[in-house]
Amino acid sequence: MFRSASQHLAIYSPSNTTISYTVSNALHRSTRTSKILFALGNVSRIILCLLVLTIDIVKLQSFVERWPIGFINFYDSAAGRLTIEIIKPLDWRLVATGSFLVLYFCLRKGYTEETLLVLRGLGVQTSTSSPTYLSTSTTRFIPTTQIQDIVIHEAFKGLEVRFYLAIIVEGATEVVVVFPQLLPRRQILEEVWRGARKCLYEGRG
Repeated sequence: MFRSASQHLAIYSPSNTTISYTVSNALHRSTRTSKILFALGNVSRIILCLLVLTIDIVKLQSFVERWPIGFINFYDSAAGRLTIEIIKPLDWRLVATGSFLVLYFCLRKGYTEETLLVLRGLGVQTSTSSPTYLSTSTTRFIPTTQIQDIVIHEAFKGLEVRFYLAIIVEGATEVVVVFPQLLPRRQILEEVWRGARKCLYEGRG
């Protein structure tokens, strides 16, 4: 678990019965320059991944006797012959290790997003984004009938006091921690706590 000074809260409420709170440590992309840099970064990742896959295919050429016509045309080209001359002398274990590290780096998101979705009359859903682009977010839905309360707890970690938002679930031995990876600061937790309780319980007698 960790916290980052760059954490920020995004609130989306399409109606008075639905509201979502998303805490993220991703960099803000509010300016044109930041959006362009983000797009260039994604393009660079794609190009690097394609380059690594091309290197791997060329290295496999020495282990495969028959190739599809598309690969044969590539090997007959000047770029293909140059690539083969550069890659063939390399040890396959070095190529495999380097390819794994590069692909792992390219497929990592580099940030975490955690969301609490509140649906009045239905329940709440918590989700934590996956660390890579290849896997999906981890989600959990808790029906309203099982929610006893939403509270802010504090715990000690070493000499530091950490605050966290928790959902007390009926019949569960442990509380469900909201935003467990990011553990945002207390001001964010209080805003989410007030809004979530208002959306979930407003209108009850």
